[in-house]
Amino acid sequence: MADFQLIKSLKRDQGGKIVLLVMDGLGGAPISANGPTELEAAATPTLDRLATEGALGALVPIRPGITPGSGPAHLALFGYDPLTYLVGRGVLEAVGVGVAVRKGDVAARGNFCTLDSGGRISDRRAARIPTEQAAPLCARLATIELPGVTTEVRHVKEHRFAVVLRGEGLAGDIDDTDPQQTGVPPHAAQPRSDGSRRTADLVNQWIAKANTLLEGESKANGLTLRGFASDPALPAFPEIYGLRSACIGVYPMYRGLASLVGMDVKEFPGDTPEEQLAAVARYWTDYDFFFIHIKKSDSRGEDGDFDGKASAIASVDAALPRLLELKPDVLAVTGDHSTPSLLKTHSWHPVPLLLWAPATIRPDRSTAFGERACDTGGLGIFPSSDLLPLLMAHALRLEKFGA
Repeated sequence: MADFQLIKSLKRDQGGKIVLLVMDGLGGAPISANGPTELEAAATPTLDRLATEGALGALVPIRPGITPGSGPAHLALFGYDPLTYLVGRGVLEAVGVGVAVRKGDVAARGNFCTLDSGGRISDRRAARIPTEQAAPLCARLATIELPGVTTEVRHVKEHRFAVVLRGEGLAGDIDDTDPQQTGVPPHAAQPRSDGSRRTADLVNQWIAKANTLLEGESKANGLTLRGFASDPALPAFPEIYGLRSACIGVYPMYRGLASLVGMDVKEFPGDTPEEQLAAVARYWTDYDFFFIHIKKSDSRGEDGDFDGKASAIASVDAALPRLLELKPDVLAVTGDHSTPSLLKTHSWHPVPLLLWAPATIRPDRSTAFGERACDTGGLGIFPSSDLLPLLMAHALRLEKFGA
């Protein structure tokens, strides 16, 4: 992990501009023997050229063999040890849509789901119902009242929402109600400690009332909750690295994570890679560091859509010339974790990394950006939490250590 005290002692006020481009769930796997991964199958002429001019490697988000969630995987990319700095998914979702989560509050991320006649989950994401259908359901859930606490429910995107409980004596040490599979009913909220027992009881009361309000819905007739948590009070990213930092992201969770670590979360029209990179150009002179988050590579992987994921990656490649026109000093292209369409979920596989820094890079022999090339690239395989110091070094933003 990045040693924050060491970085603070060595950081320089001046240096190059850094771009961290994260294609969520970038890593993949072949769907046939000796076949390509989604990244290897995608049309990526620009990324392949950058691979030839730069160097490749692979990142391990948590530890070898450990499958990461999106929250800890992104924290690792920012240099935070994900085993030390724990952030619940609920906080990320809530903050991402502008809901304050203060000390003592408990937040959870919600999914609308589809239940069969036996109360078993048939679709964990309620067919990804669109916002115009989900938002009125969230407004319905916002009317639920509980004894001794207040609740706030806010729609996030498609089937996702956030719920925050506020009151005395609340604690978020609670197991998820999402079983992460179909064919079984949602779990009840179970406390992992005595201090969270009352909160778990309140959550179960809220779920029971919510299910009553959702009766009769064809798709979103149930829900699951996960990532119960409170404000984690993370060290501020700009203070650690001395970087004016901006987030260019579409999905609220990732905007929420960027906000939690102290980045400025920028507003912009649209949600395509082209529109995101146009936003980078708009704010280019104001910041030293840009975190750009692309979601569809992960969504298509979770859907088991190999070609769709390859197409999502190709769309980023097609937009990249707009970013390169800005002449970043350091560009890292990677993912937070792997989401092979073969598995339809996150996996433990190392994540491809491309590092392009024309003035400082020591190129390896790579000629294309893909998992096989990355596994043997000149950067090697190393923890995600060591990436930021490397980017700082290539931007000439770190002083020498020692005499």
